[in-house]
Amino acid sequence: MRIDISVAEIAEIFKEIENEPGRILGMIKTDVREAVGEYLSKIMRAELTHFLGRGPYERGEEEANHRNGSYLRRFTLKGIGDVQVNVPRDRQGEYQTQVIPKSKRYEDELRQDIAMIFLGGMSTRSLSMISKRLLGRRISPGEVSRASKELIRAVEDWRNRDLSQENFKYLFCDGVLFEMRVADTVEKVPVLVVIGVTETNHRQVIALQSGDKESASRWRELFKDLKARGLDGHGVTLGVMDGLSGLEKVFGEEFPKAKIQRCQVHVMSNVLAKVPKKLKKTVADDVRSIFYASSKKKAMDLFSQFKEQWENEIPSAAKSLENSLEACLTFFDFPEEEWISLRTTNLIERLNKEFRRRTKPMEILAGENACYTLLAFISIKMELHWRSNPVGKVRYNLPSLRSLVEDNFTQNA
Repeated sequence: MRIDISVAEIAEIFKEIENEPGRILGMIKTDVREAVGEYLSKIMRAELTHFLGRGPYERGEEEANHRNGSYLRRFTLKGIGDVQVNVPRDRQGEYQTQVIPKSKRYEDELRQDIAMIFLGGMSTRSLSMISKRLLGRRISPGEVSRASKELIRAVEDWRNRDLSQENFKYLFCDGVLFEMRVADTVEKVPVLVVIGVTETNHRQVIALQSGDKESASRWRELFKDLKARGLDGHGVTLGVMDGLSGLEKVFGEEFPKAKIQRCQVHVMSNVLAKVPKKLKKTVADDVRSIFYASSKKKAMDLFSQFKEQWENEIPSAAKSLENSLEACLTFFDFPEEEWISLRTTNLIERLNKEFRRRTKPMEILAGENACYTLLAFISIKMELHWRSNPVGKVRYNLPSLRSLVEDNFTQNA
């Protein structure tokens, strides 16, 4: 068949495209979806022919089963959108198409995309709202949750992975609270987090486990689990934590060769809580001078001056600092270039901050597994960033930055 189009008709088509380009593209997309739907329907009709062993209107020796019409079904394809297909049926209900999986409304690749968008920072409700424009059909919040649940096995494999191939020297320990749905109630559930620092100064999130951060027994259980997964306890030389006495005691028992560094930020906060408002800035400056002294001896000398000055006026603050001082200065026993990373729990607090930022749009997490899935995804993203930022290393390798540092911040002998 020959189709002739006049110059006037071509001009009219281009004029329509110029005036309403979106309408033309929409028509093209519609045609593509209809063509894809018809193509899939033809494949399934051919599949049924193969299943029955004869074509339409053909008679066989034994005709126990027959074609029995078709039913409409919608299926979403990545890059195509929502397509309508005619799924053929047989009279005895034995035929099941392999072209479009039973009970699935979109292809596997699209389901993975939904899970990744959700994990990347979008709540189930927001993703459901914009899914029609993004994916070609509206995805319900329940479907988003089900799509991400399929990641649970991979997350559990990652959370329980073997640690014997790495030598961890430092452990940063902390806990973070999440609003989580438990049975029919919403509760604040703490998750214990441990970051391990390897011999090459690279960080890894090696533990994510629900449990009360105030509970010594839960921390003991977590540390034993780490060792059961292959962590060499004798290689751990330092634990950095926020000062919970139960945690410090358990850590010392589980890692007898390790020292403990108490977070200076938490200690500073405890000290200042006992200081009158008018003196807070002065006392804070004095404590900061101790913590950032050039050596442990200098720090102890500065503390002696601090004690002499403040012991009579604010004895509770002076006593609070004295009780924590040794644990606050442990970092001096380690390489100087690492001091900035070992003084506080900031390294793990930044991870917890990212946890909170990502989960804030969700308000309430769907449960423990949903929590682990999100935190694992965030942790892996953070680890990719950490690979180029080892602990204690200042990044000024570029010639221009190196010269800037050396010219402006290095003392000449």
